[in-house]
Amino acid sequence: MIGRRVLWLRARAQRLTKDTATAAQPRTILRDVVGLQAQLWSAATLGMRARSAGLDVRTVTRALNDERSIVRTWLMRGTLHIVAAEDVRWLLHVLGPIFARATRRHAQLGLDDDLKARGVASIRTILAETGPLTRYELVDRLRKHRVVLDAKTQAPIHLIGLAGLLGVVCLGPVREDGESTYVLLDDWVAKARLPARETAFAELARRYFAAYGPATVEDLSAWSGLPMSDARSAVGGALASLTEVSVQGRPGLVLKQQLRLTSTPRKIDVRLLPAFDTYLLGYRRRDLAVSPPLQHRLQRGGGWLHPCVVVDGRAVAAWSMHRTGRRGRLTIEPFEALPSAVRDGVDHEAADVGRFLDIEVELEIRGRLAAGP
Repeated sequence: MIGRRVLWLRARAQRLTKDTATAAQPRTILRDVVGLQAQLWSAATLGMRARSAGLDVRTVTRALNDERSIVRTWLMRGTLHIVAAEDVRWLLHVLGPIFARATRRHAQLGLDDDLKARGVASIRTILAETGPLTRYELVDRLRKHRVVLDAKTQAPIHLIGLAGLLGVVCLGPVREDGESTYVLLDDWVAKARLPARETAFAELARRYFAAYGPATVEDLSAWSGLPMSDARSAVGGALASLTEVSVQGRPGLVLKQQLRLTSTPRKIDVRLLPAFDTYLLGYRRRDLAVSPPLQHRLQRGGGWLHPCVVVDGRAVAAWSMHRTGRRGRLTIEPFEALPSAVRDGVDHEAADVGRFLDIEVELEIRGRLAAGP
């Protein structure tokens, strides 16, 4: 399968084309892509904007804070994600036990087995009595339970994250000042009957390839954090819905109905993707979406993955926004000269970011435009 078709199928599966980025509620968007990385809440909301039409940040926040139709907790790769509420328990069933065993990092932070057990039990008690609480409020109350953590280290967030992976807590409402809070998962999300773990593994593989295919088993492992042995088992359980294809010369898989898509886009699709977007995090290698010589423009150290402009699934620029009150200056840094047709798409996307956030956005594109369409 040629690279252009792989990119188009992936972008379409990710709701990043004109015919898929349609009006939808946050819950529907998240079900379609399994989830969005969400250590930065603002980035996660912008990821939903890029995959929809007409959605605004107030609707997304309401879905989290009030409707509880979407949930933010530790899932794929052991990192914070936002997912549909009906998906959180079975995803934790699959992934939680794997990442809860991060004993080496816990030991480095002074979190021995006794402290972790007492800490998780105390978190459960505290939130049952006084949640929702911010991280600092929770750490302060833990001291009264003789669970003393150095707030200047990562020990507190790793202990809270462990409680999340064990299905005890999740993130709750975001306060008006932007501060996240923590709540008991059982207080926030309805209980559900869990499938057999093998069934849940197969569902994870099927949902992954529906949202990221064409892809490889190695890609599934990189995106989810599953060991390769578990990733292979998961794919084995989902093979009935998958078809083998070649992806950059490697054996890959795609959902059968995706392979039946024969049309190709006539107009370009331009999207402004936020930091840590799952479109770039969903694969072991990003060579198709980002040319290797340009990858340093998006990966600038410290694990940071920069916001980018994608055109028909391929990154062509980095972007950033400096916001002051209800005004924002959105700056595009092209990797090469942008054709005028791409500039038109960038103009539209920048305006849509402003609409989504309900702010005025001033656009700056650094560098010259290319001649022609």
